Amino acid sequence: HPKDQPGKDYIRAIANLRNDPELKARVVFVEDYDVNLCRHLVQGVDVWLNNPRRPLEASGTSGQKVVLNGGLNLSILDGWWAEGCKHGENGWAIGSPDICNDEADAESLYQTLEQEVIPTFYEDRKKWNEIMRSSIRTAVQFTAHRMIKEYEDKFYSHISKKAESVT
Repeated sequence: HPKDQPGKDYIRAIANLRNDPELKARVVFVEDYDVNLCRHLVQGVDVWLNNPRRPLEASGTSGQKVVLNGGLNLSILDGWWAEGCKHGENGWAIGSPDICNDEADAESLYQTLEQEVIPTFYEDRKKWNEIMRSSIRTAVQFTAHRMIKEYEDKFYSHISKKAESVT
């Protein structure tokens, strides 16, 4: 958000890592990320790493798009992924929904990469493809149509009925 000065300062610090001689060959900062740029990025992704601090994920639509292009999620349990993730079956979770801790999340990320994601990608392509198909089946359940229907069923229809009973 334009008024989130701490967030902007943090992003600026990450972007400035590309000027560090030891890191500049390893850091890419993508400016002006938008729908068009996302379209190009998600087409070539095997694993989509999404690691905002919980509960700050807006929704996770980029992670949904990457799945429909054959990529898999390795993400914090927030946004759609909190509901959709079946760890190891349709992608992987970083951390626990019960513990919001940077160190614990970092440890979870490295363990999951080393023990599950990388070995599966390089050593078990059949399993990788099964996870990919499962992930696509999951992602197609998380549509705007579903969300609006769920809001209507859980919230709006109840409010409407209460309003009708008052009048």
